[in-house]
Amino acid sequence: MFDTVRKHQKILQIVLMLFIVPSFVMFGVSSYTGFFDKETDLVKVNGRAITAQEVENAAKRQAQRVGGSPQIAQSLPFRQAILNELLQQQLLGFAVNTLRLQVSKEELIRSLQSIPQIRALYRQDGSFDDVRFKQLLSSNGMNEEQFYASQSFDLKIQQLVGSVARTELGSPKLSETISALYESEREVQALEFSAKDYLSKVNPSTQELKDFYAANTQLFQSPEYIDVEYIVLKLDPKADPKAFADKADQFANVTYDQPDSLKPAADKLKLPIQTQQHLTRGGAPGLVNGHPLTNTKVIQSLFSDDALKNKRNIEAVQISPGVYVSARVVAFHPAQVLPFEEVSAEIKRQVTQRASEKLATNAAAEKLAALKADPQNAAGFTKAFWVSRNKPGSLAGAAMDQIMTVDSKQLPAVVSINNPGVGATLYRIDQVRQATGADPALHKAQAQQIQALSAQEEFAGFMSYWRDAANVKIINPLKPMNAGNAGG
Repeated sequence: MFDTVRKHQKILQIVLMLFIVPSFVMFGVSSYTGFFDKETDLVKVNGRAITAQEVENAAKRQAQRVGGSPQIAQSLPFRQAILNELLQQQLLGFAVNTLRLQVSKEELIRSLQSIPQIRALYRQDGSFDDVRFKQLLSSNGMNEEQFYASQSFDLKIQQLVGSVARTELGSPKLSETISALYESEREVQALEFSAKDYLSKVNPSTQELKDFYAANTQLFQSPEYIDVEYIVLKLDPKADPKAFADKADQFANVTYDQPDSLKPAADKLKLPIQTQQHLTRGGAPGLVNGHPLTNTKVIQSLFSDDALKNKRNIEAVQISPGVYVSARVVAFHPAQVLPFEEVSAEIKRQVTQRASEKLATNAAAEKLAALKADPQNAAGFTKAFWVSRNKPGSLAGAAMDQIMTVDSKQLPAVVSINNPGVGATLYRIDQVRQATGADPALHKAQAQQIQALSAQEEFAGFMSYWRDAANVKIINPLKPMNAGNAGG
């Protein structure tokens, strides 16, 4: 409905999630009170470094908190988001301390009583179980002083962020003006120039096909693949769970301690060594869902540098309850350019498609030039239909943008939109009208979204100011986990 607002709504939600929700709800005060090991410095805020190890630890905690797999915590995008969050926490902390914000005792008490774990410590007679409270704190590695300090700190951050988020629009008329623009309707007709209609006019020569092949060899490569061998340990339903746990430990230990072969583990546990050829990063043809070699972690491990270069066993992976697998690469086959003869049909298809698309867009350009000379000519166009930003119908993106930005004083007007891979479409805009019966609820929602965007813009400026004030310095980029850096 409200394209521009909708594009930014996710950003605002992330901002609110990171900063308005307290980062400490009984668990996790270390972001504010802990000191981390000195490893590779990533960013410095007011001279205080955020390290790669700190990011790694925070990523693990966050992945556990949201129920994600350990692999999520190791991914570069996830750890980058964690680094951004830690940086913003440090900036807010710097701002809170610089501004010397205070929290009253009454505010702190209200905040504590809103925590479910704290409320649960009140007895039926209204008294507070101080013993259980201290036990709860101790089990989380903190004392009362640290707990109260962290809660007070969170409240100060909420005060700070809340004061920025309450930014008001300069004039209520602005939201009404924007709503009116989104309700404005335009009568449109379409004329398509499709590449498929020009296919019969294209007949590339053999030399043209070879020239295209030579210039685009990356389009005609066979994917890299590996030949592997693997062993699987499965829990027998009739087996003793404890005995199986011992076997699982042996499975993991032997495959790890003797990494150059699966035979020692296979012999010890009487498991057959199975093989699979032509395994790509996307799997292998013919493998059913649930097969050990369809498991994402297994495939990722097999395509790691250590497995590919050194042909070592991958660490045992539990792919489902009671099922463990280890594997090793027997042979690696790099990506190769396929022979021209083998891919000639695909080359011809691509060359023909591109040439017919070019003919379609050229024809659209010629028609557009003719229509500019004779704008009243509507021959060939579809039946007229009305669109608005609130009710775009099948239109979106560049087509809607151009249709809605045509000067309403110069109608009729025609615009051309290229559709990559398809051709081009001409749109004829005949007239403009303002929609009747405006929806008050829609106006209210749009005003709220505009308000939210305004607050987000204010917050971005606020954070930019404190970045400068805290002298933020980027020391090192965050690195992928497999780059040999334990902390990132």
